[in-house]
Amino acid sequence: VKTPCLETGMLVGELMSASVSFHSLHLKVTGPGSYAAHKALGDFYEGIQGHADSVAEQYQGARESLLEIPAVYPTTLSSVDEAVQYLRDLSGKVDSLQKIMPFSEIVNQLDEVKSLIDSTKYKLLFLS
Repeated sequence: VKTPCLETGMLVGELMSASVSFHSLHLKVTGPGSYAAHKALGDFYEGIQGHADSVAEQYQGARESLLEIPAVYPTTLSSVDEAVQYLRDLSGKVDSLQKIMPFSEIVNQLDEVKSLIDSTKYKLLFLS
């Protein structure tokens, strides 16, 4: 059974891990359009950390209890295409959490996560 508390902790762990995954790809991307991809990946890994922190803090404040945030091993991303697919997967996870989230302010924060995901996908798909 999916509960908002369990799913929020899992998503926060995933977002924190995604920062590491995108940072690693950011440092090794090469080829045509690599500068644009380098910048897009950098913007994502820097931004997602703050969003993960905000989701965790807001949820803990709303529930007045601490989350269990699992350690999530970073996903190895070898290409921009893999990064785009991972962003699609993350967006789906955010959507799933939004559907069961009882706090509208956190639903709004999760929209900010999806905005960063969408902006990054645009940059990776069309500018790099």
